[in-house]
Amino acid sequence: MGPLQIKEILQATPENQPVTLKGWVRTKRESKNAIFIALNDGSTIHNIQAVAQPGQFPDELIQIVTTGACLKITGQLVESQGSGQAVEVKVESIEVYGAADPDVYPLQPKKHSLEFLREIAHLRPRTNTFGAILRIRHALAFAVHQYFNDRGFFYLHTPVITASDAEGAGEMFRVTTLDLNKIPRTEEGAINFKEDFFGREANLTVSGQLEGELGAMALSKIYTFGPTFRAENSNTTRHLAEFWMIEPEMAFFELEDNMDAAEDFVKTVIASALENCKDDLNFLQNRLAEEDKNKPQNERSIPLLEKLSFVVDNPFERLTYTEAIEILLKSKPHKEKKFQYPVGWGIDLSSEHERYLVEKHFKKPVILTNYPKEIKSFYMKLDEDGKTVRAMDVLFPGIGEIIGGSQREENYEKLLGRVHEVGIDPQNLWWYLETRKFGTAPHSGFGLGFERLVLFVTGMSNIRDVIPFPRYPKSAEF
Repeated sequence: MGPLQIKEILQATPENQPVTLKGWVRTKRESKNAIFIALNDGSTIHNIQAVAQPGQFPDELIQIVTTGACLKITGQLVESQGSGQAVEVKVESIEVYGAADPDVYPLQPKKHSLEFLREIAHLRPRTNTFGAILRIRHALAFAVHQYFNDRGFFYLHTPVITASDAEGAGEMFRVTTLDLNKIPRTEEGAINFKEDFFGREANLTVSGQLEGELGAMALSKIYTFGPTFRAENSNTTRHLAEFWMIEPEMAFFELEDNMDAAEDFVKTVIASALENCKDDLNFLQNRLAEEDKNKPQNERSIPLLEKLSFVVDNPFERLTYTEAIEILLKSKPHKEKKFQYPVGWGIDLSSEHERYLVEKHFKKPVILTNYPKEIKSFYMKLDEDGKTVRAMDVLFPGIGEIIGGSQREENYEKLLGRVHEVGIDPQNLWWYLETRKFGTAPHSGFGLGFERLVLFVTGMSNIRDVIPFPRYPKSAEF
């Protein structure tokens, strides 16, 4: 299984036993009595210190042991003579796998801006911040799969290439093999997609939900967890063109069941991160505290671990959209015209409205239900009043909406009516509609953008910093 990782070696009892280290140099410090090399292999936020003696190795070797170089070090694991670590390695041999010229290596041991690190996304995982983020991202993904597996869900692989627009937004990336210099056209001058690979227009998916519902109508409980794409020309800190979605779909679940599932799910995976990512979360919390020192007191964020515990430990407040609008209309920010966006029944709540409800009014996570049908998707089940749908959004502090879901419309005639109402061609969704003809059943589901979850758990402020290689307008470099 290869050599022991630094994480394992740091936990070992020092008994002058032989060890082999393999990793990248974070820092090298020389004094008249010793040469200290801090090595990291990505398995932990912590470095291990390797100590060599002056003159022990040729100068030309020591000169290329610089920040960023990749080394193999063998030696004895001993009790550390310095503070800050329990063990260190007394060096016996050094092999340089790969040097890193300090004159051109961009990750020197100093503070780098996040904007700069996005320009070198191929190297930024080697920094403490991004190493921590990627380890937490892994832990959260593992917790997602474990959660659903332990509760009888089946992992369904829905297509990345689709001919349907699940959200009806139209902001999709086209998939084609047509020669763009010689596009075939019909007699009317339109693009002749019959000549394309799939014989029709095809796109990258914005959601696996519709296909997920098909799985739930046979397996009862399924979930999808895969990449989704949206060609939205947005450069905000909350949007990506390529992102990962978690979408469970559950037969025989109604709105209340759906809310229970969403709350339990998000609490469980965040609790798992608190349990399994302590060192990385402590590092990120300290990083945020350093950043906050330069901010006014009223702009400083809640300590990261406190914010995560806040979500795990509190029951989520549940109320209808209509009740939320009434609260916002009576709120001080509305009366003093401090909200940037207007408040009124029928609006699509903005982040400032959602955060007011969570952070100021209830001081806990919130689940809003029963939104106006005009601002929600066609597949959501109509309430008896015909004006609202059985939607539910989960709102978090600092981020606003993190989960969106609903009870799905299982009645064929009502669903067909909504398809016509929003201007979708029923022929494009014949297979989706047909499930309402053959053994239809009440069912529900929700979607969670994985990067939004990672953003919340890590405390980062830009979604481009919680995915290894972000895709956004004019950026597909790596």
